[in-house]
Amino acid sequence: MNRLLASVNIFVEPSQKDQVLTALAELKNIEEIYEVAGEYDIVSLVSASCLEEFRDVLQKKIMKIQGIKSTITTIILHPHKGPRCLSVKANTTSLAK
Repeated sequence: MNRLLASVNIFVEPSQKDQVLTALAELKNIEEIYEVAGEYDIVSLVSASCLEEFRDVLQKKIMKIQGIKSTITTIILHPHKGPRCLSVKANTTSLAK
């Protein structure tokens, strides 16, 4: 079964960015973290088994980290290019057999 995957774009207090990055790296549901230039300060990829688990991770873990001001979340429906496409194609191929 595929896991829910979401991009969580994070706005951070500038003086707290290093502490936020360290705290995010310790969360098991966060698969990737990027420090970025632009509208957001950090972009992360978060996985969960279901929407309820994702909501708990966002509300009870990510938003509780000191220095995080706010987030914008995008649920990923289907990958079209990148390393995650290989696992999606493999799962589709094995289901077709």
